[in-house]
Amino acid sequence: MKSPNTTSALNSIQPQRIPEHVAIIMDGNGRWAKSKGHLRLFGHRHGVKTVREIIEAASEIGVKYLTLYAFSTENWNRPQSEVNGLMELLVETIKDETHTLIDKNIRLKTIGNIAQLPDKCNKQLHETVEATKNGNRMTLILALSYSGRWDIIEAVKKIASDVKDGKTLPENINESTLNSALNTGEFPNPDLLIRTSGEQRISNFLLWEIAYSEIHFSHVLWPDFTREDFYKAILDYQSRERRFGKTSDQIPVH
Repeated sequence: MKSPNTTSALNSIQPQRIPEHVAIIMDGNGRWAKSKGHLRLFGHRHGVKTVREIIEAASEIGVKYLTLYAFSTENWNRPQSEVNGLMELLVETIKDETHTLIDKNIRLKTIGNIAQLPDKCNKQLHETVEATKNGNRMTLILALSYSGRWDIIEAVKKIASDVKDGKTLPENINESTLNSALNTGEFPNPDLLIRTSGEQRISNFLLWEIAYSEIHFSHVLWPDFTREDFYKAILDYQSRERRFGKTSDQIPVH
């Protein structure tokens, strides 16, 4: 049962102004676990419960794309025991959630250097991506072994190769060229970026794509982030005027 506050937040959301694409930096699992006297992996396990809740909440209000920053390229530098535990948790979670994604008509996609992941992870991801490919209610995008700088460098390499092979000319390269070469090329840019835990930085996430995203920083640690917190982020987004470099007078009144 939703609390009155959650119901109120949800009822205040304007259905016609739902962000098409929401991206989330799920921060605070380790600090949450430490505050309770547990190892960091304990926090990540509890964070999975939040992932389930937010996926459901996003799909219910009409978000079409939800990108979750699950594991960055920098995360490989964490203690090996934590990395191993995260990889096992990833396999376990994706396997357990496959039928739920199918039932809820949600398609799973990934971005990042997936080849770096253990074979077991790659196998499970491939199976779930294939099993959910016909989902059209929402696309869930997991950023795994991902960083914005890595993706931009890889995109530049692709474009440079095309120039070398005579497939394109340097003078024809534009924003669309780079957009298409990125891992995120098939998805629209995020309208809203949410970061939990109170930290106010981007952490190498979707650097190109969030140029005009609205950003919402929540003080709540990820395992404690609720539907109500998510709805509040949506309301914050809806309270803003998105000008994309224009003046207020140039923005159509809805």
